[in-house]
Amino acid sequence: MKKSLFYLSAIALSVSLVACQDAEEETSNTNTSDQTAADEETTNEDEDSPESADITIEGLGDHYHTGDTIELTASLNEDVDYDHWHWYIKESDQTDWEVASGQQGDSFSEEASVDGLEVKATLYNDDHEVFAESEPVVIVIDDHHGHDEESRQIYQGYFEDEQVQDRELSDWEGDWQSVYPYLLDGSLDEVFEHKAEEGDMTPEEYKDYYDIGYETDVERIVIDNGNVTFQQDGQEYSGDYEYDGYEILTYEKGNRGVRFIYALSEEAENMPQYIQFSDHIIAPEVSSHFHLYWGDNREELLEEVTNWPTYYPSNLDADGIIRDQLAH
Repeated sequence: MKKSLFYLSAIALSVSLVACQDAEEETSNTNTSDQTAADEETTNEDEDSPESADITIEGLGDHYHTGDTIELTASLNEDVDYDHWHWYIKESDQTDWEVASGQQGDSFSEEASVDGLEVKATLYNDDHEVFAESEPVVIVIDDHHGHDEESRQIYQGYFEDEQVQDRELSDWEGDWQSVYPYLLDGSLDEVFEHKAEEGDMTPEEYKDYYDIGYETDVERIVIDNGNVTFQQDGQEYSGDYEYDGYEILTYEKGNRGVRFIYALSEEAENMPQYIQFSDHIIAPEVSSHFHLYWGDNREELLEEVTNWPTYYPSNLDADGIIRDQLAH
């Protein structure tokens, strides 16, 4: 009888120990699951709320003219709920940034008046702490022919002979695109409408006039250290040119222009013997665009005044070319 009681007690103890062990494992598994879920929740929260982001400023023009409207937009690479923006500006001779007044949200709009002006965008979080800040961009103002009366007169073709000076081919060095394709696709219609508002022809008549002027099949010109390359119908032709003086021309309206002439120094396949530049500039100065005449007869080229293929920097898009033409 005593042996039976002993065995029953041992069995009960064993069952109790197993039950406790199972309970401990269950508790441990439950705690582990809870902790894992908490960790995952924290991770998800971190992913939903980035600690920082990159800001890119878009819309910067290659250059502006005095009085143009500068329009910039700040673009974030992350989706966030913050919308507290400030724009800051700093002139080239200043060391401290100042808040650009009147600029709200992720866009900046201001009249171009200061060359070298730096602009940056800053986004703040809900605690008014800096969340992200862009790299500064620099506003370049290039009025090309100036705004003083003498420069305007020269641009219009009124100057004295003694003001004209020799120019190096480096004044036109760079990679240039023909403006003619922009006329053909309608991009320049805005320019012709603007001319019609101030001129004596309709927009259609201006377009026809410039169609004759701009027409060319040389879509790109690269000038580098005295070497000139024409890109024409998918082919490239190159030659070296040297300075051959200038000629002053008088037009029917009474104004004048200067042709700066360069001659082929060595025979080169498919390259003209002469190229002549006209860009409303009469002394050494880097050109922003130009009209070009080419052929094998120097004197005959000087008589060409109706077809003047025109070239702008190849890195300008249609908007940049339009902005430049509207400024003149």
